[in-house]
Amino acid sequence: MSEAIDQSELEKRAGRLVDAAKRAGADTCDAVAITGVSLSVDVRDGKVEETDRAEGDDVTLRVFVGKRTASVSANVLDDPDALAERAVAMAKVTPEDAFAGLADPERLVTSFPDLEMLDPTEMEASRLGDLAREAEEAALSVSGVSKSGGAGASWRLAGVVLVTSHGFSGSYMSSRHGLSMTAVAGEGTAMERDFDYDYRMFLEDMERPADIGRRAGERAVRRLNPRKISTRTAGVLYESRAARSLLGHFAGAVNGASIARKTSFLRDKMGERVFAPGIRIVDDPFKPRGAATRPFDGEGTSGPVLNMIEDGVLRHWFLDGATSRELGLEPNGRAHRGGAGTAPGATNLTFMPGEKTPEELMKEMGEGLLVTDLIGHGVNGVTGDYSRGAAGFWFENGEPVHAVSEITIAGNLNDMFARLVPASDLDARYSSATPSMMIEGLAIAGE
Repeated sequence: MSEAIDQSELEKRAGRLVDAAKRAGADTCDAVAITGVSLSVDVRDGKVEETDRAEGDDVTLRVFVGKRTASVSANVLDDPDALAERAVAMAKVTPEDAFAGLADPERLVTSFPDLEMLDPTEMEASRLGDLAREAEEAALSVSGVSKSGGAGASWRLAGVVLVTSHGFSGSYMSSRHGLSMTAVAGEGTAMERDFDYDYRMFLEDMERPADIGRRAGERAVRRLNPRKISTRTAGVLYESRAARSLLGHFAGAVNGASIARKTSFLRDKMGERVFAPGIRIVDDPFKPRGAATRPFDGEGTSGPVLNMIEDGVLRHWFLDGATSRELGLEPNGRAHRGGAGTAPGATNLTFMPGEKTPEELMKEMGEGLLVTDLIGHGVNGVTGDYSRGAAGFWFENGEPVHAVSEITIAGNLNDMFARLVPASDLDARYSSATPSMMIEGLAIAGE
């Protein structure tokens, strides 16, 4: 099915734009061509509700005239000269950006490792429908599940090409398979819903649809008859799915753009202990079959695997060319390309697991809150103040005793990170990979 995306044609389009921009007066420039084919099928009560197939192409040219820059995008490249002339004219009237520019030539990637990013499996709508129905049937077979909230299966194939005026030309293709199921338990006003899902580059790595559906059903049933709890301070165990949000808050705080803007609560913490001794957080752009794996970044460069946190100590920011120049640091190959330019960010970011299971951590705490779902975005990136709506289970003597809803968890991420204890159940499937995480002494607002 990879024949559906012609990489050589993408490279020609990007190359034509770069040549046109140089003729139009750009000092330097680059062009990104992105194309994709996707197919998804949604099923409810055994019947296909919607089938969606999409194909798209987009070419973006970015030009630099001195320290001025501009970009233009097009879906159809009928006249590259006209597009390039427009971009150069725009750049000439924009304010100067002291940090703008292409990556240093010596940093450009010259070889491309095989990172197992492309699954040749061809998916058809009928097969996707069968996978979704299998998940739905498994969910509906769980005792206590009253109805289906719908199941969906998807497949995507994407191609990316980057060409620069200073000699870089690279491309890669990637695939993505996905399956999700939402189950509803209970009746009338006492209904609860929950879901389960899996997304992988390779179909063979996907969990069985029946397992995904069964877990969705079991999760929904567990949430029945929730109770409110009184306001208190208690230990909180974030299950792995919810704990990924904590890793996301960390990733935002060590983004070089946030550091340059002075909008990160970790901006003065480089070289200091942020987490407990022994904690390690790793960012790996070369993880085979990883959700955010790539052979080069949005500037055509590459960076090493980074220990962002090593023995609890902060060691790196995520940097692209512009933020590294602004901060006076060396870039580390973490540029993500958007339409108008690049921005730094994580790749495959993993919070390395601890030694104890979630069950053992709950036994140690005795009583507390197991968080399975978070609501809202109540985090102040400048101060680290944290307040999120939550649902989950109250546990006593290390065992869940009843579901809990309509509560709020509050704290400050500086303190939370310092007390955080990772469990051993690392879920490594996603670009933000975490185990469950325990934090003692959080404020819980209830009744």
